Amino acid sequence: MRTIIRAVRHIRYISSLQERKILKSGLRRQRQESLLNSVQGSAYKLSSKDECDRFLYSYMNSRALSTPAAKDTTEVFSSSIMEGGRGGPLVEYERRIAAGELVDGDSCQVGTLRELQRLYDELVESANACRLDKYEASEKAGRSRWFWSRIMPQSSESPVKGLYLYGGVGTGKTMLMDLFFDQLPSNWRKKRIHFHDFMLSVHSRLQKHKGVADPLEVVAGEISDESILLCLDEFMVTDVADALILNRLFRHLFSNGVILVATSNRAPDNLYERGLQRDLFLPFIATLKERCVSHEIGSSVDYRKLTSAQQGFYFVGKELSDFLKQKFQELIGEHSASPHEVEVVMGRKLQVPLGANGCAYFPFEDLCDKPLGAADYFGLFKNFHTLALDGVPIFGLHNRTAAYRFVTLVDVMYENKARLLCTAEGTPTELLERIVTISDAQHMAPRTSSRSRKNDDSELCVDNELGFAKDRTISRLTEMNSREYLEQHAAMLAEQQQFSEENQEDSIQA
Repeated sequence: MRTIIRAVRHIRYISSLQERKILKSGLRRQRQESLLNSVQGSAYKLSSKDECDRFLYSYMNSRALSTPAAKDTTEVFSSSIMEGGRGGPLVEYERRIAAGELVDGDSCQVGTLRELQRLYDELVESANACRLDKYEASEKAGRSRWFWSRIMPQSSESPVKGLYLYGGVGTGKTMLMDLFFDQLPSNWRKKRIHFHDFMLSVHSRLQKHKGVADPLEVVAGEISDESILLCLDEFMVTDVADALILNRLFRHLFSNGVILVATSNRAPDNLYERGLQRDLFLPFIATLKERCVSHEIGSSVDYRKLTSAQQGFYFVGKELSDFLKQKFQELIGEHSASPHEVEVVMGRKLQVPLGANGCAYFPFEDLCDKPLGAADYFGLFKNFHTLALDGVPIFGLHNRTAAYRFVTLVDVMYENKARLLCTAEGTPTELLERIVTISDAQHMAPRTSSRSRKNDDSELCVDNELGFAKDRTISRLTEMNSREYLEQHAAMLAEQQQFSEENQEDSIQA
């Protein structure tokens, strides 16, 4: 029976892919016709598909040459058309620029896309050697892999090295990796996941395999059976428990042929800087540099701040609790808010003070002053798409732990495209202006007679990890309050609603 169900699901999956392919083909043709009509349509008489393609090639080539930073992209894009439709992230990037979906002319992103295109081409060429096709992959379970490895130890490292992208805030790391991931064939064993979520999954699997001689090897076997190409967004190590297992975990993963593509704000050598027992973490950095090409993305532009004006969901001031509850009530409409309980990993529960219609309400203290972490926040946003957060304070030395949790909360919300309503004591920049890195603190202006040492120490929080996360958090809070982000959120909700209604219809018909 299970075999029949699996076969039916596979047939439905293939059918959906064909429908998407037909739809995309139609949309592509519509774009081409629109483009031809918009550029002096009356002056061109194109009698064949070849002439149409040559015109598009000529137009795209001249357009790209109009921006110096995009000239490098033009060569690859042009050749792809002439060679018969070569795909990949660099080609898709230029298509999106042509469609006005992306800002034009960032040479730093073009350089990064070259690296992603190189990796894409290598993967396509070595797909069989890398065992990327999920339909041809072994269905051996993690425990079975572990059992046989005890009898016949073997290593099957991938012939293709991965890619580690790092750079400042808002340089487009996540967008570029997603663009790369979306171009990969659907039949490949691939996964794109936030690093927080990935590590939560690892710890959950370790708990499940408790008692096995080497549970990390079993977990690595399970992960590599599911995904040979692993894309991790926002790679950052702040937890000593994560730091201590990463080296052995990734040695097993790489030995099983896993290819890593990661984005991070930190260069490999700066990961887990000044962390507890960092000497035990250093071998992981060496392994990472051996199995991945490191590439820095440099840009003076924060793309997340190139958004429209704020929409009024971020309220600055004190004594605004009643106002926030009023806005919360407007969002839930006729629904009645009540306490909820949501399940997170390993059987833990999170208490939600008020929730209704996909919206949750929390005082800041309940969500960031209690011993909660990424697991709790992921569990929350699997059940709610909107958070009303009351009373975000100015962060400093006295509430550094709450600042860590707030940063993690914003990261998880951003990853889940959740909507934020909040009251705060200051703007996003003001909330975190007292958080500085060690380097920043060393370059700050010397104390004056009007600024005593005592006041200085009470105002500033010198913390490298928080200092590096500060700009990212400010940038994300800014984007989450923009019209573009809120439109994406609304579109996501509409898509989920449609999917839910289709499932209900299917269940009724069944």
